[in-house]
Amino acid sequence: MTIQMLPGSPNRLGANYDGVGTNFALFSDNAHKVELCLFSEDGNRELSRIALPERSGPVWHGYLPKTLPGTLYGYRVHGPFAPERGHRFNPNKLLLDPYTRAFSGSFRYHKALLGFDAFDPQADLSFSSLDSARYVPKSVVLAPEDLVPLAERAVVEDEERLIYEAHVKGLTKEHTAIAEHLRGTYEGLASDAMIEHLQKLGITTVELLPVQAFVDDGFLLEKGLRNYWGYNSIGFFVPEPRYFGPAGRAGFRSMVQRLHAAGIEVILDVVYNHTAEGDHRGPTFSFRGIDNASYYRLIQGQPRYYVNDTGTGNTVNASHPFVLRMILDSLRYWVEVMGVDGFRFDLATTLGRESNGFDPSGSFLDALRQDPVLANVHMIAEPWDIGPGGYQLGQFPPEFGEWNDKFRDTSRRYWRGDDHSAQELAACVLGSAGFFDKGGRRAWSSVNLVTAHDGFTLADVTRYSERHNLANGEEGRDGHNANFSDNLGVEGGSDDPAILARRSSRQRNLLATLFLSQGTPMLLAGDEIGNSQKGNNNAYCQDNAIGWINWADADEALVEFVSGLSALRKAHPSLRQSLFLHGAVRESDGQRDVEWLDFSCRPLDWRDPGLSSFGLVLRGSGERPPKHQIKDTLFLLFNRDVASLQATLPKPDPGYIWCLELDTSLKDPFPNVYPKETSITVQGHSILVLSLVPGSEIP
Repeated sequence: MTIQMLPGSPNRLGANYDGVGTNFALFSDNAHKVELCLFSEDGNRELSRIALPERSGPVWHGYLPKTLPGTLYGYRVHGPFAPERGHRFNPNKLLLDPYTRAFSGSFRYHKALLGFDAFDPQADLSFSSLDSARYVPKSVVLAPEDLVPLAERAVVEDEERLIYEAHVKGLTKEHTAIAEHLRGTYEGLASDAMIEHLQKLGITTVELLPVQAFVDDGFLLEKGLRNYWGYNSIGFFVPEPRYFGPAGRAGFRSMVQRLHAAGIEVILDVVYNHTAEGDHRGPTFSFRGIDNASYYRLIQGQPRYYVNDTGTGNTVNASHPFVLRMILDSLRYWVEVMGVDGFRFDLATTLGRESNGFDPSGSFLDALRQDPVLANVHMIAEPWDIGPGGYQLGQFPPEFGEWNDKFRDTSRRYWRGDDHSAQELAACVLGSAGFFDKGGRRAWSSVNLVTAHDGFTLADVTRYSERHNLANGEEGRDGHNANFSDNLGVEGGSDDPAILARRSSRQRNLLATLFLSQGTPMLLAGDEIGNSQKGNNNAYCQDNAIGWINWADADEALVEFVSGLSALRKAHPSLRQSLFLHGAVRESDGQRDVEWLDFSCRPLDWRDPGLSSFGLVLRGSGERPPKHQIKDTLFLLFNRDVASLQATLPKPDPGYIWCLELDTSLKDPFPNVYPKETSITVQGHSILVLSLVPGSEIP
């Protein structure tokens, strides 16, 4: 069948339906010809191939009248197959449109997905004549979508944010209060039961592990495993279909709208640093076959091979103008059409790399900050990759929050009893100013965490001293070595009441440290109920009971404790200040905004390497003018010793008395009682919080 294609327009990339027909536009700087392939409704038959008739600069384009939404298509791109020069064009491979917003069908691993002959001794230097169309999903033409009105969004002030990091499927798959057909779906995440739970915890922001369409790695499928976390993206505009519920693709937007109606933001963990195509031995799904030398960073002088700053085989070339354009278009799509409120950038150092290394004023970071849409959403960086100079904590622009792994490691080391850790924890409790207090950055820049998806859960931090990853099929070699964990007497599960009590105490203290620190707290989903992964600290491939949250064994007392911590933080603005605290003298009352004290109420001796207990008086920042001063004073006491200690209370301000609001050692940890003496007992392995409240006599 002969189809007449009109010239069309290069202005909008992707397949764009205008009510009459569809314009197709694809970027490829090094191609010689681009063919549009149309498929039957079931995707099994290729109906026609039509060469895009026009090229405007590096954009190939054409317009097909009467091509309606629902049309399935793909591309075959012709050009040099010269891996030694960085080119891997092969028209035998059907390629996904980088701008498609939906897939039809799924990936089926087969040697035809490789651009080279799998049996050739020179591997990727050979040319494959096998057609891959049967083994890849097809791109889908969609009708234009409405923008999400700003009025439908949740509004959360930066210093108020409490993040809950969650996996769409793992969060709800075993939650019996959710209808079975909704478990593991977008709709399930926004079910009444989940929203009620999130609100009870005081969560303001849900941060979702990758939901942009991704691929299961071939080596995992061979082991009977799957890519569970989703850090293997291939469709940057496509909601991952494996989480579809009854509403299909529309379920994602419905989820966002329901969470917004509950006052909860949605942030996406996005993976623009690499793609699912892997290294030079990997499959050809899209970018590699469209323009390998443009989409990826190749090793200078050896363009057959990929720069691997990500540890995943390839690195996206985010400094290329058309690759950068695709990333920004994708981000705007998720904000404007799907309604999300921000992004957490996986391996963000990679995105900030230029030819000379990481540059906080590089093309991607500068473009993001000046974009009229994206400059107004919340952005979080994972501030590292594995390339040269990859660790960049504190080096991102002031608009970014950053995952603070120093907080994670230091809080675990302190409660484990490591020397020198008390001094380091003190800096973390005040927002890690040494890393972040520059260029006008705010204290919320430090995204504090004691656990995340990558590593032990909180329960496992207190159950295992070693990782137990045999289920991953790598003989236990994968995952972090430095977990700073402690099994507290026995590796794994235990029925010993003493061990269980110590573990419960450690969990409470780690959580309290998180909620009492300046910065943005991030809670890993499941930690609030004591969820365990059986010692697996790298559950990226465990789409099963290891990776899913076990709601049946939920520790309800721990849920109440986390809810109480959240309420305590919300009630006291001194715990969530936007300015860093440096002991400045306040004009309003002549007192310092921070005082570090020992348990005798004397200035702390920071030179003691075995320092394990300390007190902290928190007031509103002294850098604020008096009329904007925060009027809230807290006294925090940390004791990681086994023995209980007596702590002298600071003399209260005239007309005020101390109220004990938190004692992590108590069965009822939020007593709200008034100490009658000038000192207080701090039990071993505990944290106390007292607040100054109006009054002249003890009730």
